[in-house]
Amino acid sequence: MKVNGHDYLTVWMEGSSLMMIDQNKLPWSFEIHQCHDVRASCEAIRNMTVRGAGAIGAAAGYAMAQAFLQAPDSNPESFVKQARLDIESTRPTARNLFYAVERVFEAGRISTANAVAEAQLVADNDIADSRAIGTFGSELFGNQTRVLTHCNAGWLAFVDYGTALSPIFKSRNNGKEVFVYVSETRPRSQGARLTAWELHNENIPHLVVPDNAVASLMAHKKIDLVMVGADRIALNGDVANKTGTLDRAILARYFNIPFYVAAPTSTFDAQCPDGSHIVIEHRHPDEVLMQEGPDQWGNLHKIRVVSKGSQAINPAFDVTPFELITGLITEKGIIPAEQQAIQKILTS
Repeated sequence: MKVNGHDYLTVWMEGSSLMMIDQNKLPWSFEIHQCHDVRASCEAIRNMTVRGAGAIGAAAGYAMAQAFLQAPDSNPESFVKQARLDIESTRPTARNLFYAVERVFEAGRISTANAVAEAQLVADNDIADSRAIGTFGSELFGNQTRVLTHCNAGWLAFVDYGTALSPIFKSRNNGKEVFVYVSETRPRSQGARLTAWELHNENIPHLVVPDNAVASLMAHKKIDLVMVGADRIALNGDVANKTGTLDRAILARYFNIPFYVAAPTSTFDAQCPDGSHIVIEHRHPDEVLMQEGPDQWGNLHKIRVVSKGSQAINPAFDVTPFELITGLITEKGIIPAEQQAIQKILTS
């Protein structure tokens, strides 16, 4: 992805340091964040300096490699095992994180060089998978398509290209007219802050819409297609994604609008039978109680928008039942959200 004329990935390694685009600073400023050790990398994943299924996975893989690179000579095995636990505790719902950590940890049993190589392979696979998802997903777009997205599943959520936005980028590049409705995605507003920024950067027409305006848009026949990403997909096809995804799936079913989930097979959890077994991350209530933005000098500030006597709950994800999903767009093709189809694609 190009930003100001330069090519960037969302996350990458330089020596033993983990580098990433600071997504907490977008859209107000574009900055690169550097993590010199595994502890800093864990904090960057936890506080969402880097976020999104694939980007979390790649960052976690790199962080696991960092642990092998930085393990002390005195007790390296203990250091690496603790680092793995620390990384896995940062974002418990994200399947890609556990997938990447497992791959790199097992490679590191052979050698540190193998761990570093495996972490890079995880990131490279992420890019290739996202590109393939764009190709398959673009087949769902006509010459003129109005699509609704939720949260951010673009290139910022992966190493490059993304999932739910990848078919949009591909369709536009193929000469199709695409208009995107971007649901703001409270409380962290990943749609308004990140997806809209990506679309603006790519000169793709779009509008940011309040989360509670989606039903009205559908009722007035403004939306042809809904396309979202995923953080974990159970074996039966249930999908965990950003809170509010379930709302949109229910609305899409009511208004007879196709609802697609775009995700690589690394997001599928063959050990998870259904959505009831997915651990849902609950984040700090302040993300609901506070809002952030820059003042006239560009300095970021948080202000409380809820009365001091009120509190909040903040589930980061919800689970959409497979019955509400029209199809799953993967790097291997589009499949129904059914256990038989998922088992087949995971073993192919």
